[in-house]
Amino acid sequence: MVAVRELHALADFERVYALFEDIWGFHPEEQPVNVPMMRALAHSGGYVAGAFDGDLLVGASVGFLAAGAALHSHITGSATSGRGVGLALKRHQRAWALERGLERITWTYDPLVRRNAHFNLVKLGARPTEYLPRFYGEMADAINAGDDSDRVLAVWELSAPHVETLALGGHPVPPPVEGAAVALAAEGGHPVARPAGTATVLVAVPEDVEALRRADPGATKAWRVAVRETLGGLLEAGGRVTGFHDKAYYVVERFQER
Repeated sequence: MVAVRELHALADFERVYALFEDIWGFHPEEQPVNVPMMRALAHSGGYVAGAFDGDLLVGASVGFLAAGAALHSHITGSATSGRGVGLALKRHQRAWALERGLERITWTYDPLVRRNAHFNLVKLGARPTEYLPRFYGEMADAINAGDDSDRVLAVWELSAPHVETLALGGHPVPPPVEGAAVALAAEGGHPVARPAGTATVLVAVPEDVEALRRADPGATKAWRVAVRETLGGLLEAGGRVTGFHDKAYYVVERFQER
């Protein structure tokens, strides 16, 4: 059983930093968080929490208060997958935020990573609201090096009915996709844009972009540009992401002029 608690001791912050370093392999000049920053955030009312399996730190999250009665989750990482560490951290974040009268939690994530999109949209009920090209500039860590740092801003409305249902252990309600057209498809591992005049469209992302970065940087670049143009273009035009279909496609309701 994973237990999540807030952290306040320097020794704990050092453990969190070591965990993040193991996950991302930060470049010395590109550290998104460090021990002094965690100390300052925790002391000033920000969010620093760790997930523990017994005495072993298996995950952690760092966030700060943001405009609009929000907590911005700056960085969250788990040393293991498939054990519910990420979900436990997010549920702790939600409870922490609600206790302080906050209405939402925001964070950024790479829109090409399928498992993150599925987790954020389906398991949590968050929604991407903004496409952010090259948001962090050039990154040199072990995971992101060689790829553009495009991100989407996820907004988790903590008291939205579908979010509360999921938080209580309910099942997600899939968004309707009947009659939807595929605006971006995956064919032979490569992105293919298609005309889509329907009110609801589907935008594919690669099966495993992290493996693709290592095996075929050119294909990774093609996916990056295609998703930036398609998903980013839809959001910029007023489209609204309503879910993630079949663990492969963003579902987007297009803005329709009347």
